[in-house]
Amino acid sequence: MSGPVAAVDCGTNSTRLLITAGAGGADPADLDRRQTVTGLGRGVDASGRLDPAAVEETLACLRVYRSVMDRHRVGRVRAVATSAARDAANRAEFLKTAGEVIGAPVELLTPAAEAALSFRGATAGLDPADGPWLVLDIGGGSTELAFGPAPDLQWHSAEVGCVRLTERYVHHDPPQPEELAACLQVTELHLDDAARAMPGISAGCELVATGGTATTAAAVELGLAAYDRDRIHRFELTRAAAEDVFRTLATESAADRAANPGLHPDRAGVIVAGLCILVKVMRYFDFDRCLVSEADILDGLALPLLDSRPAA
Repeated sequence: MSGPVAAVDCGTNSTRLLITAGAGGADPADLDRRQTVTGLGRGVDASGRLDPAAVEETLACLRVYRSVMDRHRVGRVRAVATSAARDAANRAEFLKTAGEVIGAPVELLTPAAEAALSFRGATAGLDPADGPWLVLDIGGGSTELAFGPAPDLQWHSAEVGCVRLTERYVHHDPPQPEELAACLQVTELHLDDAARAMPGISAGCELVATGGTATTAAAVELGLAAYDRDRIHRFELTRAAAEDVFRTLATESAADRAANPGLHPDRAGVIVAGLCILVKVMRYFDFDRCLVSEADILDGLALPLLDSRPAA
């Protein structure tokens, strides 16, 4: 079936949509790309279940996305759910209802598939000569790391994310030093596992960071009064700049944090924990910079749909 294709990601913190009519490959032509903080994974770490209010908020978002897809006459859809749904005992009911709303099955991604899709999306437009790459995708419930190029991809999924760390360790506003230390220390333990799983990581590789934490860090560093995807995509974020954004936001209350240009108010509550992961990865593997990518798992989902379309 020809026409635009769509990718939907039901994540722990955000529900996201990409509609593209590109010809496939490195630079698809986006028709619509949006994200909504729906908090599907809110409380899952403690309860092991998806909260009914969070489910309904996510389903309401998906209904809007379905109407957007209809306006664009989308031909094929691939929809997925990630960490929050993986951890939830009541995921089957959510996946079934979400699929009915979207009009396509909602796949429960394995960590390996999530890492591979993030890697494909984030590196699709990069020059292979500039690799190898370590792709870092900081999510709400988990963080995927993938090192390659493909097909010899090494990967690791760490059960640390901006929502999970916030709910477990951040109980004051602003966070207390010991809470930040806990987030950093727990992340480091997971990176020890990552280093063992990905022995090929070397000082010569490039770090590509995707997901809301990385793009928010870039937007804050740039001081963007209005979100500008073109300025954020492929922005080179130095470790010094990431550390500076981290220090600034970690010492502010959520209300003051939300006033920073570039920081969406819906992310104010979880961004500090996400930055703990970002700066710890840069410290641990001794990266002095990272390339921030707006292309991510959505692109990884959409590209095979584009590539498999019949010729017009």
